[in-house]
Amino acid sequence: MPFASNTLRHLTRRRLLGAGTAGLCAALVTAFGPPPAPAEDQLATEADALDVDAMRLSFDEDFSTLDVSSWGPGTRWIAHTPWSGDFGGARFANPGERSPFRIEDGTLRIEAKRDPEGDWQSGLLASVDPDGNGFSQQYGYFEMRAQLPEGPGVWPAFWLIGKDRSKATAEIDVIEFYGDKPDGYSSVVHVWHRDGRHYSRFHRNAVFVEASPGAFHTYGVKVDRNWIRFYFDREFIWKTETQPEHRQPLYILLNLALVDGPTRDATPDPSYMIVDHVRAYRLD
Repeated sequence: MPFASNTLRHLTRRRLLGAGTAGLCAALVTAFGPPPAPAEDQLATEADALDVDAMRLSFDEDFSTLDVSSWGPGTRWIAHTPWSGDFGGARFANPGERSPFRIEDGTLRIEAKRDPEGDWQSGLLASVDPDGNGFSQQYGYFEMRAQLPEGPGVWPAFWLIGKDRSKATAEIDVIEFYGDKPDGYSSVVHVWHRDGRHYSRFHRNAVFVEASPGAFHTYGVKVDRNWIRFYFDREFIWKTETQPEHRQPLYILLNLALVDGPTRDATPDPSYMIVDHVRAYRLD
């Protein structure tokens, strides 16, 4: 379809120009519908079971304190995407007087609210700075335990990006939650090539029919040479084949973004994402 082709080129161009990487899948799904998932990707095997005790902890953020700066260097986290800064319908604020981050009882609270000028601001954390300093890891299990906000416009996410973006951006969206679709969340794998080609695999996880997004849950992904496996509360939910671009060190991002659209006007002000921990494990 000409509309679909033009839309994909437009979205990919925005992405390559730094319009934001946590997402665009929502727009892609709106334009084309979700890509079909092969049946075998949803059938759990013995190899899909998660055994954290057999792994080695390599990154442990318990949020007893928060070591963050605007752009680094020398801090565990920075408050923007390393390549471009912001995306979505809220500005990602720097630490300081208007910081969106607060440590409360050993958890991190990320707040989305309107600032005194009436503009939306919220928060993002990335584990490497623009020079590539910080935590990244090739292969392993990555996990966030968090409570998600509900309501129109909220767009929390936990995701990974490949450290080498010279030829393509390799992205793994462990969770993208849209507050106006509270029955589940999306997991997406992308490769955004510099020549305009785009690879994507998408799965909708309807886990909140019985569970509540506002309760603490773990959202995880295990990456090895052959498979990218996704987990909810450490139970297997989906897998897709690892692409060559994902066979490299990946770094961590988490954020409370807002959708850049009409739903932003109905977003609860303030809204909160509460994060208990972020961890990574080595497979060896």
